[in-house]
Amino acid sequence: MKKIYSLCISAAAGIIAFTANAQGVEYLNYGNFNNWVTRNIHESSVIGGNSKTLYEIGPTQTINGNVAYRNKGNSPWCTSNVYAKVSGVVKGSNAVYPAVRSGSNKCAKLCSQMENVKVLGLINMDVMVAGSIFLGQMMEPITSTKNPYSKMDMGVAYTKKPKAVVFDYKLDMPATNSRVKSTGFGSKKTLPGHDQAVVFVFLQSRWEDEKGGLHAKRVATGGEKFGKGTSWVNGHKIPLVYGDCSAKSGYSWLGLRNGSNAYYAKNSKGKLVPVKEEGWDANAKPTHVVLMMSAGSGEPYVGTEGLTFYVDNVGFQL
Repeated sequence: MKKIYSLCISAAAGIIAFTANAQGVEYLNYGNFNNWVTRNIHESSVIGGNSKTLYEIGPTQTINGNVAYRNKGNSPWCTSNVYAKVSGVVKGSNAVYPAVRSGSNKCAKLCSQMENVKVLGLINMDVMVAGSIFLGQMMEPITSTKNPYSKMDMGVAYTKKPKAVVFDYKLDMPATNSRVKSTGFGSKKTLPGHDQAVVFVFLQSRWEDEKGGLHAKRVATGGEKFGKGTSWVNGHKIPLVYGDCSAKSGYSWLGLRNGSNAYYAKNSKGKLVPVKEEGWDANAKPTHVVLMMSAGSGEPYVGTEGLTFYVDNVGFQL
């Protein structure tokens, strides 16, 4: 077993928290969402040649041009907003925005929305996208639509054992009981039942084998789905369950991830490889935390248009 993560943790431990309060909540760096990077992308002429603005969570600055983004200012956050270059065609996609909560105080606004692409002014394609934010990095530029997890470095170094993830949220839910499936190819399909926003967190103890493969034991799990519109809820807590939660009511969607649904991370050689979760271990020392917040429940190209999930002040209760 290679001890590569002892190095990663010592180098990255400082990015996870920026302050703590009297209630023992340790807030994530940039987790108050008051600072954003603004990116101005120019799309290819074959799809209209438009300028597209993308937002990332990090130190306030503007980046002009079709430049691959990497996290800045020790920000642990990444968004589903991406710069793609597929077969030479440049496209920007944005479904996560900064929003004003009050005065100069901002929050993150995660949207389920239809992305329209017009090719050569003739072919219209509508794709349903759900805005998400997560701890990790996106490997831009995106060059294909296959296996989206393989473009995401999921999780950051973290060694503590918190009791809960804590955050403020607000949910705008359209007055509908339907979802739309739209992949951009073929007709749109209407499906029964509205979508839900989701938040989940995994603590993992990872190691690397001699061939560069990444493995993990799941140390703790937390998650919740949000399907009811509400005004701001402050200090909402999702408790972490340590050890095997597979038999716990409401946790079936939070099982171990391996095979085709495994998340990816960089190994010691800088290569993105799947992290194979191989069991549960409440007593293991965490090396990484995976945290995702999304305006959709995770099914690709399916969502309730107009569902909007606002989040703010994200941290861990120790």
